[in-house]
Amino acid sequence: MVTGQKSKTRISWSLAFVVMELRHLRYLVTVVDEGTVTAAAEKLHVAQPGVSAQLRWLERELGEQLLERGPRAVVPTEAGRAVLPHARTALAAVEGARDAVAALRGLLRGRVAVGMASSLPETVLAAPVGTFAAAHPRVDLTLREGTADELVGELRAGRLDLAVLGFPQAPPDGLDGRLLQEERLVAAVAQDDGYAGRATLTPAELATRRLICLPRGNGLRAALDTALAGHGVTARVAFEAGSMNLLLRLAAAGAGVAVVPEPALGAPAVLALERPPVAVPLEPEVRARLYLAWRSGGPTGPAARALLDVLRDG
Repeated sequence: MVTGQKSKTRISWSLAFVVMELRHLRYLVTVVDEGTVTAAAEKLHVAQPGVSAQLRWLERELGEQLLERGPRAVVPTEAGRAVLPHARTALAAVEGARDAVAALRGLLRGRVAVGMASSLPETVLAAPVGTFAAAHPRVDLTLREGTADELVGELRAGRLDLAVLGFPQAPPDGLDGRLLQEERLVAAVAQDDGYAGRATLTPAELATRRLICLPRGNGLRAALDTALAGHGVTARVAFEAGSMNLLLRLAAAGAGVAVVPEPALGAPAVLALERPPVAVPLEPEVRARLYLAWRSGGPTGPAARALLDVLRDG
């Protein structure tokens, strides 16, 4: 009887140690993802001194400094970067075990992180993601915006499960995707612009004008830059903005030539302008492709796989 009690005690202490280790790993990952200890503490609902103390304990246990604490942000050291993949794997394994048990009970639970290119209309994901969240209240669903380059990095690092973004051609190595839509790019100019009456514009003609574009790192911008480079010309970009409506307002005011997807000129906010810009097709045609993307092999959690099925089949 005594032997059995000692055995149970040893198991309890072992389990407590594992839980404690996982907590430290979660703190480390959250601090790196959020950028500061303060932001991580808020997300974890833990006092900031507690997070700092647990991170120091982890560093003592490993014998290496894991984080470089700067005045504005916390970044991982070389040792921290080496530890992070293992920490993420351990946390994902625990979540996978919980999800497997929930699946046996017929419940859909877990965490799903979705990314969306910041230049896209809000309607692209609002309806399907909102409906999914309402139907599965046990799923912790997050949505964040960013450029295509940022979202690709987040997908590869495992911080995002899915993302909707643009690529000039196909998704890059390490990612799979489904083509959602393909749109041709047009030049949007003011109604009194010299190009307004043209049937088409060539890349060389575009290169002579001040262009109004999305910032670098965006899929639509990459499609334009790739097309111009293929004809040996470089864009002379005067204005960069992440808002499609702002680009078109600048074009309507005569600030330059905006290069945008053709359907953007039909947005209500653009049509409501006193003198909306005019679309001029590009020749040869330039197309932007919008993809639903995920890591090769698919998301690991059942909730993320379920949302992928909804978005892929929608």
